[in-house]
Amino acid sequence: MRMLHTMLRVGDLDKSIAFYTEILGMKLLRQSENAEYKYTLAFVGYGEEHDTAVLELTYNWGVDNYDLGTAFGHIALEVDNIYEACDKIRAKGGVISREPGPVKGGATNIAFVRDPDNYAIELIEKKAKYDTL
Repeated sequence: MRMLHTMLRVGDLDKSIAFYTEILGMKLLRQSENAEYKYTLAFVGYGEEHDTAVLELTYNWGVDNYDLGTAFGHIALEVDNIYEACDKIRAKGGVISREPGPVKGGATNIAFVRDPDNYAIELIEKKAKYDTL
């Protein structure tokens, strides 16, 4: 088995695609509409679906926001340099909701950014293979 994708419901597909591709640097891998059931799907990621897990952005026509609830936490992305990544995201209009720095009780540097639907994305600075949280 392998993980294929994580699905997020989005209120504005164009804004979400722009965020994930222009601000976070993912590629739009494919997009499709289902007129009968009134939804559009867009798959974004850092690599092809046959090699890596991706995000499925689901836009249900006419629904512009969702109650995110309390069960979902965040998506995590590894970055080489947390400070440079946050500077680039901020320069492109992204919202840093937790400034970079060590995780509470640990040494790993993290930050959080919010997407257009307010989903949390954790940025985790890459560490040497022998390091642990």
